[in-house]
Amino acid sequence: MSWSAAASLATAFATFVLAIATFVAVRAANRSARIAEYAMQIGIRPLLMPSRIEDPVQKVMWPDEHWVRLPGGGATVEESDDGIMLTISVRNSGSGIALIQGWNTMLGDIRAHDPGVPPERFRPQLRDLYIAGHDIGFWQGALRDPSDPEFAAVAAAVRERRLFGVELLYSDHEGGQRAISRFMLAPTDKGWLSSVTRHWQLDRPDPRHT
Repeated sequence: MSWSAAASLATAFATFVLAIATFVAVRAANRSARIAEYAMQIGIRPLLMPSRIEDPVQKVMWPDEHWVRLPGGGATVEESDDGIMLTISVRNSGSGIALIQGWNTMLGDIRAHDPGVPPERFRPQLRDLYIAGHDIGFWQGALRDPSDPEFAAVAAAVRERRLFGVELLYSDHEGGQRAISRFMLAPTDKGWLSSVTRHWQLDRPDPRHT
């Protein structure tokens, strides 16, 4: 074998080894980037749950200066001439700030495996509601139009003291990692208690199906 042929083979082999090393380095860098991105997402991911019974009472006000006292672990449901006022005391069990974007009442089968309506059909929040990570906060909403199809159904549930649900659509503070949590409002002798029955992740795979 001539020296020029040997040199060509050596050059080709070195190029092949360099290509493999580059491929491995790029894969490792991509994997590190994905791990870093996932860790960042976990750090800003919210998860809304009912607050604890021992959590403090919160005062909630509507634009018409209607006030309620919202106990820990509870909810308020009030029907008046101004409409049906709803609140839920919630705790953000995640690390990131939660931004509540919308809500939907659930009066059908509370065992349903899907949200009551698609996210785009949730009622938008008229007030920005942020809940810090590992802290308590509240959700509030109102049904004010008697011609609204849900108005009569919710009013009947309130008067008959029946269980019904409220689904909350929320995200991290940047609008990503959207999720839906279904809260159930149950009447008691002293008011209403809340619990959560199901969560859905909208921007990543459902952990129940992976």
